[in-house]
Amino acid sequence: MWVILAAFLARLFLVLLFLPFSALDKLLNFDLAVGQAEQEETSPALAKLLILGGFGVETFMSLGVLTGVADRFCAFVLALYCVVTALLWKQFWRRPDFRLVGLSQGRELFWDFLKNLAVAGGFLMLALGPTATSAQKFFDAPFASQHPYRVTGDAP
Repeated sequence: MWVILAAFLARLFLVLLFLPFSALDKLLNFDLAVGQAEQEETSPALAKLLILGGFGVETFMSLGVLTGVADRFCAFVLALYCVVTALLWKQFWRRPDFRLVGLSQGRELFWDFLKNLAVAGGFLMLALGPTATSAQKFFDAPFASQHPYRVTGDAP
């Protein structure tokens, strides 16, 4: 059915950045990822832990969103992950060259920061739904599935 395909593609497009691409990149280029993490976190052990934690979140939470297993909780975790990574790795305010006109690494980082927040918003919409009532349902049962591939009228 095309509606099931549409629901799957919407979820796939939301997680595609993380699974397989970012997770696979962390696996294939682990030392480079740790080196990048060490630019912000000087402890090599903590940098490795951050990369491994990121790999776990990107893999398992993305799979939850795709399969519908605790999908709202997984989407909520991915939203938090996007905000945290924006705050840790997209610190445009620390760049001395932030300007609105001309070349500026700070401005480029600012756009990346906003993109992280936009993706977080998409995950929050998936987790919480579009209304206060649907958000309340999430907080009442955060591990419940939305059954994303069930068409209305299907047996439960």
